[in-house]
Amino acid sequence: MNKYVYSPTNNAFYPAELQDVYESAGSWPSDAVSVDDSIYIEFAANTPPHGKQRNAGKDGKPEWIEAASPDPLVLTAIAEGDKVRLLAEATAAISPLQDAVDADIATDEELQQLKVWKTYRVMLNRVDVSAAPEINWPEKPK
Repeated sequence: MNKYVYSPTNNAFYPAELQDVYESAGSWPSDAVSVDDSIYIEFAANTPPHGKQRNAGKDGKPEWIEAASPDPLVLTAIAEGDKVRLLAEATAAISPLQDAVDADIATDEELQQLKVWKTYRVMLNRVDVSAAPEINWPEKPK
């Protein structure tokens, strides 16, 4: 007996041993197709090949198709979120260094680190997220 079934409609695998549980919850797919372990391993347990995504084939079993290009607006939104996160990290690193300068107790190393982090933050602010995914992010200081 095969351990998994595949639903072309849901493009998802289900453990056959849990069919009773899914049925009692009213969520067992009516189009479930039994698949052998090799199909499950290729299409569920492993990472898709580069540039591919899983899709239901005409035979009701999974197949690899070319992955759709991501929506440019989604890529821009992701890049904007990354930029905000990186700016927050830079600001968190700058704050105690700037405090040391303001208190006139900064060491030479702290002054150097402050300059490096401020330069990084300026370069981050200059990043054009609309160029996503082709963004040349500045290197984060260590």
